[in-house]
Amino acid sequence: MTLTSPHLGSSTEWTDARLLYALEEVVEKELNRHLQVTKDWMPHEYVPWSDARNFPGLFEDGEAWEPAQSKVTDIGRIALVVNLLTEDNLPSYHHEIATLFGRDGAWGTWVHRWTAEEGRHGIVMRDYLLASRAVDPDKLEQFRMAHMSEGFESDNRHSMLHSVAYVAFQELATRISHRNTGRQSGDPVCDRMLARIALDENLHMIFYRNLLGAAFEIAPDLTMQAVRDVVVNFRMPGHGMPGFERAAAQMAIGEIYNMRIHHDDVLQPVLRFLKVLQIEGLGPDGLRAQEELGLYMDGLDGEASKFDERLAARKARMAARAAG
Repeated sequence: MTLTSPHLGSSTEWTDARLLYALEEVVEKELNRHLQVTKDWMPHEYVPWSDARNFPGLFEDGEAWEPAQSKVTDIGRIALVVNLLTEDNLPSYHHEIATLFGRDGAWGTWVHRWTAEEGRHGIVMRDYLLASRAVDPDKLEQFRMAHMSEGFESDNRHSMLHSVAYVAFQELATRISHRNTGRQSGDPVCDRMLARIALDENLHMIFYRNLLGAAFEIAPDLTMQAVRDVVVNFRMPGHGMPGFERAAAQMAIGEIYNMRIHHDDVLQPVLRFLKVLQIEGLGPDGLRAQEELGLYMDGLDGEASKFDERLAARKARMAARAAG
C-alpha cells in the first residue's frame, strides 16, 4: 500500500515499510519505557483455588455446574464470557500485528512482549471462571471453539497507521470493559483480578497512544485520516463471537460498556490527550478528516445522550415496579 501526504508535498510517498522504519526509534523508546514501568505478576495468585472442585468426566466425584454455584452477578457472567472470548483470540491478534509490524527489531520485540502479557489475561480469567464455577464450563468451551474456529481479521489490516490508531482506542476500550465488569461482578476476587488485567491494558494503550502521537508528527494528514476512519467505523474485536449483539446490548444496559462510556471514557481521552481536533497546518485531506471527526464526535455525543435518557427511564420503571 502506498499513501501520499499532501501536507508533506506530492513527492513524498509513505508506504507501510517507510512508516515502520520512521517510527522504529519511537517504538524502541516506548518499549524501554514500558519495560521499566510494567510489573510481572502471577496469574495463579489471583485464582480462588480453594473454591475449586471436580467437574463430571474422568472423576467419580465430579459435580455438575449449576447457576446457583456462581458468586457472580448475571451481568458479570455475561461480560466475563465476552471478555474472555475476546482474549481467547490472541493467536489471531498476534498473527495480525506480526504481519503488519514484523518480527524483527524493536517492533518485533514489542509484538512478542505484548502477546506474552496478553496471554496472562486469558489464563487467569479462564482459571478464575472454572475454579469459582462462575459460568457453565461446557457452554464456555463450546463458545470458545465456535469463536476461534471463525478466526479474526482486523478491519484495519490494510494499513499500519489504521492499525496503530485502532489499538490506541481498543486497548483503552478493553481496559474499561474489564474494569467495569469487575466492579459489577459482585465478587471482590473477580474485581481484583480484572483490576490487575486493566493495569496491563492501560499500559498497552499508552504505548500505542504515544506511537500514534509520533505518527501525527511525521505524517499528520495521513494519521488524521486513519483516526477518522477508525473512530467512525470502530468495532470491538469480539464482534464475531456467538451471540455478541445480544450480549453487547445487555452490557450496554448494565453499564459495562455502552455509547456514553465509549464516547466519554474511550474516544475522548485519547483525542484530548493528543489534541487531535486542535492540530493545525493540515493539508486539504487532513483538514477534511479532522472536520468529519469533530462532526462525528458531536453526533455520537448526541446519540449517547439519547441512550442515557432511555436508560434512566428504564431504571425509573424498574424502580417503580419494585416499589409497587
